[in-house]
Amino acid sequence: MKEETLFECKCCGHCCHGTATVSVSAEEQQRIAHFLGVDQNELTRQFLVKKGSRTEMKVVDGHCIFYGDDGLCRIHPVKPFHCKQWPLHPSILGDVNAFEAIKKDCPGFGRNASYEAICRLVKEKLD
Repeated sequence: MKEETLFECKCCGHCCHGTATVSVSAEEQQRIAHFLGVDQNELTRQFLVKKGSRTEMKVVDGHCIFYGDDGLCRIHPVKPFHCKQWPLHPSILGDVNAFEAIKKDCPGFGRNASYEAICRLVKEKLD
């Protein structure tokens, strides 16, 4: 009998939807600008927003500005670290409620993926 996968991204783009996106470091901004073939000023003007000391990707029509019409990330090869990490994010460590909310929202989790097993997987990814 095949063991159930704990997590497998379904490329559904659901994690790209919402009222907030992730912060983008200066290095990530440079990579994205280069990938898009724009300078830093143009990247900031078109695609980013300042929120206090953070710089984030804009939200347009309820999703990340880089969410493509095909349901895929338009900057996938250079997407920010936090996007690559999601939903196996360290924020779930020590917070079973955060895990349950994320699991309920993301179809990539195995039906029987337990909190403990996912925490082990997150810790492995951090090492």
